[in-house]
Amino acid sequence: MKLNEKTMQKTAVVVGLAVLANLLWGSAAPVIKIGYGLLRIQTDHIPSLILFAGVRFTLAGVLAVLLGSLMGGKLLLPKKSSLSKIAVLAMLQTVIQYTFFYIGCAHASGVKVSIVVATNVFVGILISSLLFRQEKLSGRKMIGCLIGFAGVVLVNLSSSGGLDLQMSFAGEGCILLSTVAYAFSYVTMKSYSKAEDPVMLSGYQFILGGLIMSFIGLAFGGRLGTVNGPGLLLLVYLALVSAVAYSVWSLLMKYNPVSRVSVFGFSNPVFGVLLSALLLGERNQAFGAQGLIALALVCTGILVVNRGKKEDR
Repeated sequence: MKLNEKTMQKTAVVVGLAVLANLLWGSAAPVIKIGYGLLRIQTDHIPSLILFAGVRFTLAGVLAVLLGSLMGGKLLLPKKSSLSKIAVLAMLQTVIQYTFFYIGCAHASGVKVSIVVATNVFVGILISSLLFRQEKLSGRKMIGCLIGFAGVVLVNLSSSGGLDLQMSFAGEGCILLSTVAYAFSYVTMKSYSKAEDPVMLSGYQFILGGLIMSFIGLAFGGRLGTVNGPGLLLLVYLALVSAVAYSVWSLLMKYNPVSRVSVFGFSNPVFGVLLSALLLGERNQAFGAQGLIALALVCTGILVVNRGKKEDR
């Protein structure tokens, strides 16, 4: 089932796969929060949160390697020169990013997590342009970032009409730190993917990062309270979220202009907010005026920063 460049550039394929990837990513936060209850994980016990993430990403890495092998028509194996790159990505993209993400998910609502995590687009642009000089920070991108960050500030403002921010370090603060780790992993992956298979890098860094997190979690007393049929299905689903979404997104970015694919990132927080309302019962927060305006601002910011030049569309 070897994919070719022409297939991956068809409009229907790009739209369908990009929306699928963002639907999967958007479902992660509410499903993780459901998992805390289903697996009886104490949300204030960080080693257990890390163990939960570690098991998920170890399985996700195995699935990503299998998926990449099927798509490429041969077993996906890293070269010796790729090992150091896999190690760097494992620390940035899995260990650091998802340690903060899982802690944040345990202490913030699904709606807030879905909106705040979307700032990875804006943080990624700032880091990519200001620190690594991988792209130019244009006025349009700056305006998009400001619009997006305004949405994040709004969703965290007191609903009583005051100007006090309702944020906690363990909740929204950790989600913001997670987006910073993602931004660094994004520019690193972008650099490495010029000479490496992005699906291979994602798969093996998930395996390594997942094993490191599992070891740390177990070493400090982490445990999954109940692992039954529903719990296993949830772990498999979360593993598929990472394996499928990252693999699909990496392939789309490889064969298409960045602006053509990235523009669909606006749907990620939309799916996250809708699924949080549906699965977690957070309808008041999701569909209140403050939540809807904040979501609109974040989505608008993502659309603005990803508007490509005419030749890239």
